[in-house]
Amino acid sequence: MPPIDQITAFASDQPVLTVIIGVFALVLLVVAYFVLRATRRVAVRFYHRHIAPRPAEDILTIVAASIATGVSAQGMWRFSGDVLGFDGPLRLLLFAFIEVAVITSAVRARRNMRENFSAGIDGVAVWALTGLTAVLSSMDARSVAEAVFRLAAPLVAAWLWERGMAIERHRITGRSRINWRITPERALVRVGLAEVSDRTASEVDAHRRLTRVALAAKRARALRASGASERKMRVALTKLDRAMDRAVEHSGLAVDSARQEALLSQIGALYNTSALIDLSPPVPWAPEPEAPAESSGRRAVAAGPTGPAALRPPVDDDDEEFHVLDVPPPVVDTARRAAQIRAAREYWDKQIERKFVPRADDIAHETGVSLATARECRALWKLEPKAYALLEAAFREHGIVDTGTFPAIETEHVLTVNGSSPGR
Repeated sequence: MPPIDQITAFASDQPVLTVIIGVFALVLLVVAYFVLRATRRVAVRFYHRHIAPRPAEDILTIVAASIATGVSAQGMWRFSGDVLGFDGPLRLLLFAFIEVAVITSAVRARRNMRENFSAGIDGVAVWALTGLTAVLSSMDARSVAEAVFRLAAPLVAAWLWERGMAIERHRITGRSRINWRITPERALVRVGLAEVSDRTASEVDAHRRLTRVALAAKRARALRASGASERKMRVALTKLDRAMDRAVEHSGLAVDSARQEALLSQIGALYNTSALIDLSPPVPWAPEPEAPAESSGRRAVAAGPTGPAALRPPVDDDDEEFHVLDVPPPVVDTARRAAQIRAAREYWDKQIERKFVPRADDIAHETGVSLATARECRALWKLEPKAYALLEAAFREHGIVDTGTFPAIETEHVLTVNGSSPGR
């Protein structure tokens, strides 16, 4: 008899029981509907809270690590039954104790990383327990291939966990754990096959040719100053002339003003190397006089002398045209002094880019730094290539010697070769 006929016959013979079964089935359907709807809501909430915010690589890492952990647990199930002799509920309760310990250590390590930016001892425990379960599960393998597979699965899970931790650490702190000293990029730079900056091949070649010219000029100048023989001078001048010819031919030195300025800057820096030993650079954390004392000294000078001992004897000052009172400088805190020196440096760089050479008084007035500090900074900064080139051009074109007191002038860029210029 077909099933539909059997159901019809049963309903005809047992109508009351059929109604009870129908009502019970309807209740089960309603309960199943509400259970499924609640499950769906929980799944959607769980997805939006824990899965959607995570990137795809984190989700794949969790899935792969879970699969590898399952493979490891299956190996421990066999080990607990075949080697330890566990059976029944005891085997079910104890077979995966190492996997549970690994997961617990991984959760603790992640919490430590989020709070202290380091996995700590729990991170070491993850690797130690993973290695232990890998060795134990592989000891019950039936072949070498199975042993290798049992060893690899837990290690894969630990590696994926470590990489997930590294990604999250980088996301939280914005930095990686270490910076390798030996990388392919550094190796290529070391052997000369790569550049540190993003310069093109033509820019690199031009820079090297200009450097060769500057070094050849320094060599010839040093030989002339030391009274070298005519043969040595002839060889040095030949090398200088050859380097200049190649620079003009391959780098466009004759028509490129930027490269002309770069060459002058290199020559200026190389010719004045010995001046570095006489510099007295400012100390950022040293005390400096405050502005009120300086202002009072200037007001006293403006009002005129009040006695024979009021002012110091006139001295030749390279960087200032005023003579101030000999008053003890007040102490300024380190942070304020460092900020003033940074502001003075920014002002100096802007003026040099505009082809202006500021005075020490200009630096002190514009940035609030003391006059003494402005003098020290200016004495150091004016020896830099760009500033030195401007001062040299001012001397050659206008005959102005830098004393720090002349007005800031704008100089036109002039290329000089062998001490000559177009204006002469």
